[in-house]
Amino acid sequence: MTVTTISYVARLFRAAATVIVFVAVLAVATTLFAQTPPKEAVVETTAGTFVIELTPQAAPNQVAYFIKLASEGAYDGTTFHTVIRNGMVQGGDPLTKDPAKRAQYGTGGLNVIKAEPRAPKLTRGSVAAVLIPQRPDSAGSQFFIVLADQPSLDNQYTVFGQVSDGFEVLQKISEAPVDDKRMVTERIEITHVTIRDTPAEPFVTETPAELGTYRGVLDTSAGPITIEFFTDKAPQTVRQFMRLAAAGVYNGMAFHRVAPGFVIQTGALNTRPVALTQKQQALVHNLAPEFNDTRHVKGIVSMARGDAPDSATTSFFIVVGTSTALDGVYTAFGRVVDGMAAVDAIEATPRNGETPTTRIDLKTVRIEKK
Repeated sequence: MTVTTISYVARLFRAAATVIVFVAVLAVATTLFAQTPPKEAVVETTAGTFVIELTPQAAPNQVAYFIKLASEGAYDGTTFHTVIRNGMVQGGDPLTKDPAKRAQYGTGGLNVIKAEPRAPKLTRGSVAAVLIPQRPDSAGSQFFIVLADQPSLDNQYTVFGQVSDGFEVLQKISEAPVDDKRMVTERIEITHVTIRDTPAEPFVTETPAELGTYRGVLDTSAGPITIEFFTDKAPQTVRQFMRLAAAGVYNGMAFHRVAPGFVIQTGALNTRPVALTQKQQALVHNLAPEFNDTRHVKGIVSMARGDAPDSATTSFFIVVGTSTALDGVYTAFGRVVDGMAAVDAIEATPRNGETPTTRIDLKTVRIEKK
């Protein structure tokens, strides 16, 4: 966004002055939140769903009010009325439920929350309370989300959440057509906001022995392939594979390489028809090697990598022959225990060089208890 565009954001947050009504969630809010699990808001819209991780430690009263309104269904039927392409989306005004009140959009639901600390920085994904200029006690139901870092807005607004998933939906909303006042010309509604406990990240705290109680099932277009994991030999590789699978990173990929007598390979991000979400992308990183004494024989599952030993990320292969050249220089982390017929079928697929001529799908990877 240009400096001119950013300065325009502040002028968009306009509202009529009304009597200030303060929320009865003041002194006890921080204590109450400290006694409950972390919360997140699942925001369903006509453009898709995104998730906000709420931060009551930064703005307890604003979070409490947002939760109250969401629980009452107050956001249902409201719209995102103001957007800046790739820069900002604004919603939460109760007046936007009524198309006949379009001229007043941006003026409703304010003057409810007393001033809370201003965020030192507004970074990509920050969810902040809309304020009337020069009125620090004017926050209420309205909020805006920035889609890029906005240093010109630092120290000016109360941030009460951070988008943790579904950023692509907000990107889409920001691209909606607008009039000359940056008001959206089509209705993009919030259909419902659900407040829930933030789910614990799977496969983060389990010991290697606990990870060993799981197995992976690769659902492919050639049939299911079940693998058991070597949690004693490559515990961190196994943990990361499980986390990626649980997050759906492998869903919709393809077996992009077939080398008969050698390996079949999948897990390349560029074989996904849909890009990773922000939350999925955050899980992807280079893995430290866990080379071990496992022999690369038929059925062994191992991480693919580039020239650097620590360059493995998501791609992996299943060995379909014996290859001593892979021993000790690639991280073997599992083996096929069922579904070798599917492995053989993939190995036998027609190909051009090592590239299959017909797409072989890796539909999902499920992690399940043995």
